[in-house]
Amino acid sequence: MDRFREMTCFVAVVEAGSFVAASESLRVSKAAVSRAVVDLETRLGARLIQRTTRRLSITEAGRAYYGRCKQILAEVDEADGAVGEVTGHPTGTLRINAPFSFGIRHLAPLWGPFMARYPDVALEIDLSDRLVDVVDEGYDAVIRISRLRDSTLVYRRLATTRVVACATPDYLARAGTPASVESLAEHAVIGYAYAGEGDLWRFTTPDGERDVLTRPRLRANNGDTCLAAALAHQGIALQPDFMAGDDLAAGRLVDVLPACRGPELGIYAVYPSRKHLSVKVRVLVDFLAEAFAQPPWQTLS
Repeated sequence: MDRFREMTCFVAVVEAGSFVAASESLRVSKAAVSRAVVDLETRLGARLIQRTTRRLSITEAGRAYYGRCKQILAEVDEADGAVGEVTGHPTGTLRINAPFSFGIRHLAPLWGPFMARYPDVALEIDLSDRLVDVVDEGYDAVIRISRLRDSTLVYRRLATTRVVACATPDYLARAGTPASVESLAEHAVIGYAYAGEGDLWRFTTPDGERDVLTRPRLRANNGDTCLAAALAHQGIALQPDFMAGDDLAAGRLVDVLPACRGPELGIYAVYPSRKHLSVKVRVLVDFLAEAFAQPPWQTLS
């Protein structure tokens, strides 16, 4: 087996955490992946991965080799992409990170049409609500929903989303409707763990900026979990309209402070500034900008 294939299988095992998961990601048999790693260790004369019946762990030699392999494989992918620079035809693999809920609700339906339009581009989609490092973690593009402040990155705004304090009519009938921003402190609230300002909720009111320090009854690092708790009548959630819009439109949720406006966040495609914008990244960003030119969730403004 050639060295490139050995390195590809080794990196896949390290990143997937098992030979089975690596074989699934590479779409080859588990035996083929295992043989590639064994051949690699034999050729190098070093154990790269410790195997037990319960788990795999990477050795010190394996960690060093993994770092170099990642760099080499990324350079090979960039070399493939360079062909697209000359021909104007996008090729290669796009590594994309996006927030979990947004990725499932609004990006997942787009990947099929994107692949149909660009059949020579492969996609690796990673969903995570944590703030990833675009450069150090090797992503070609990241979708961020925030007030973007990092000037070291290049980005394009795809759309905006408005954050809304919302609850079910049943909860409001039981606990009462907040009369002001400050009165939210007296309510059961559902907090999002990755919110930029934590438990401090801020609104623009007719009298200016107001904020309140809330005391979440439930705090989760995933928006769907927060929304589900709100829909179960357990409190007031502060959620973006790309998630809560359908429930608000259907009356399952109610904007509890209709005279106040929650923060507006940008939805951005972000990519490293240290790299020239490749054809594959450019067509991705253009495709997403086209798809979100009229965001389906903007029914509240």
